[in-house]
Amino acid sequence: MTNKQVFSRYLTVLAGILLIAWSMGAAPKNLRIIQTNSAGDNIHLIDPATNKVVGEISGIEASHGVTASPDGTRIYISNESNNTVDVVDAKTLKVFKEIPLSGNPNNISITPDGRKIYVAIIQAPGGVDVIDTASLKVIKTIPTKGGIHNLYVTPDGKFLAAGSPKGKRLNVIDTQTDEVAWTLDPGLEIRPMTFVTNPDGSTKWIVVQSTFNGFVIVDFATHKEAQRINNPDLPAGMKTVSAGADESHGIAVTADGKTLVVNSRLNNYLYTYSLPDLKLSGSAYLGATGAKGAAWVTLTPDSKTAYVAMAVTNNVAVVDLKTMKEVTCIPVGYVPKRNATAMLQ
Repeated sequence: MTNKQVFSRYLTVLAGILLIAWSMGAAPKNLRIIQTNSAGDNIHLIDPATNKVVGEISGIEASHGVTASPDGTRIYISNESNNTVDVVDAKTLKVFKEIPLSGNPNNISITPDGRKIYVAIIQAPGGVDVIDTASLKVIKTIPTKGGIHNLYVTPDGKFLAAGSPKGKRLNVIDTQTDEVAWTLDPGLEIRPMTFVTNPDGSTKWIVVQSTFNGFVIVDFATHKEAQRINNPDLPAGMKTVSAGADESHGIAVTADGKTLVVNSRLNNYLYTYSLPDLKLSGSAYLGATGAKGAAWVTLTPDSKTAYVAMAVTNNVAVVDLKTMKEVTCIPVGYVPKRNATAMLQ
């Protein structure tokens, strides 16, 4: 067989594989940063390859939390104005379903298998609504002490951490039974959280932000607070940012599990801490382009880039986590806060 014949056969086989994949509905997924705008009626989609806004979801007043289905076909957004979770087609960016909730919602989180969405109900008496994504209906409301503001499913999908600011309680819920497994009352408002895992994927720590410029380490095995860490003081001559909400708001762990990424709204900095020793490893000033008000952070899956919602200046700061430099700032809507990284169809 000649080289030409071999190459021709290779092209035929490749075409067949692509045809089968296409007929089975396979399609490339697009990595997107989904940025909500808490004082507007739109949500922006950013392409991290170009750092440009490439899509917009409109018509949702006072969006709060956002997440996407694991298969990339749906985007879920909690709607504070209508007390719903709005379901968006990821291709058309149009809402096709509004799911009524038990009260006013805040943040949302989805299980790794995509079967359930948990919704923080901030309205008294508080609780967590459980949505079945097959029926797109609330199947249960889990009662809690105080309204729930932020909640997150653990990476292994086995538990949900749900925090109450006014109740000052961390609720850990078993996602198999949808019952509270244990609670912790640290005497602090519970704000954004993230997780550090053990080698087997189980949860080692819950890392909690509150109303001070730092974070709290909660040991998952003992159900106790293990440590409080303050973010660094500003260098001499620099001024804090007075406008905004909590002093440190927005926290994440890189996909490789090596780095904790922490916003300081007060300092207008993004900090990194090495894991598991929690040593400060990097600092990125977020004001190079005039941005202010670090309110939330999401990371790319390759652990290379952070996207920080700047709620005061209505843009998103992009930080290279290797050099710890702000590389650009992307204009979005009014008062951007919660954001998420998703692979969309």
